[in-house]
Amino acid sequence: MDSIMAGLPALAFWGAVAVTFFSGFVKGTVGFAMPLIMISAFSAFLPPEIALAGLILPTLVTNISQAFRQGVAAALESARKYWRMITATVVFIIISAQFVRAIPQDLFLLLLGVPVTAYALLQLSGRSLALPLRNRRLAEWGLGIIGGLYGGISGVWGPPVLVYLLSVGAEKVESIRVSGVIFLIGAVVLFLAHLQTGVMNAQTVPFSAALILPGMAGLMLGYRVQDRMDQARFRWWTQVLLVLTGLNLMRRALGF
Repeated sequence: MDSIMAGLPALAFWGAVAVTFFSGFVKGTVGFAMPLIMISAFSAFLPPEIALAGLILPTLVTNISQAFRQGVAAALESARKYWRMITATVVFIIISAQFVRAIPQDLFLLLLGVPVTAYALLQLSGRSLALPLRNRRLAEWGLGIIGGLYGGISGVWGPPVLVYLLSVGAEKVESIRVSGVIFLIGAVVLFLAHLQTGVMNAQTVPFSAALILPGMAGLMLGYRVQDRMDQARFRWWTQVLLVLTGLNLMRRALGF
């Protein structure tokens, strides 16, 4: 047991298990927010590098399930359709991960949280912020770069992806599958990048692996809710969670 607890007190370890289960449930329901919930909650009671390491393997494994839930062919088609965003996200995760110990996370989190919150609030107010189709390629590259920059530093790159999918009106199943594909590829890259930086090591890998089971249990429960949710409610809940995501990013940045 000691080998999977990363030197943590029992209360902290079981707290991490509970957070992972809940974040898996949210991910199963709406397709995102797992790493954000984990890193936000973990940061309250875990050392920063253990918090980041802890989310990597459960995020990776749950994204495998999400990406391939409709089969390999559907996942490959999503990868082909959104290859620009995937490429930009992957490249900039690799780049930004090298600076995880040097770049102040507070500034990054604030710069992400403010626009994400503003965007989602405007969506909830009924205003259309759909990106013109002529700008779709540029938007994929730009939001992929933004997601990758934040992803390598904080382990969170979902909000820019979700903003893009909401803007182009992707339907529920496609939105969740595309998110899973992009999140999966990013999670693999994040894992490999932090093997190189040393965040993933002999102490943190067993801890992260121990969180896979509660993450998957929460995910499976969340799938049952997702399958009963219609498109309009899915978009509403996605927007609400983006608002909460953005507010939480700003809270973390400002130290509240």
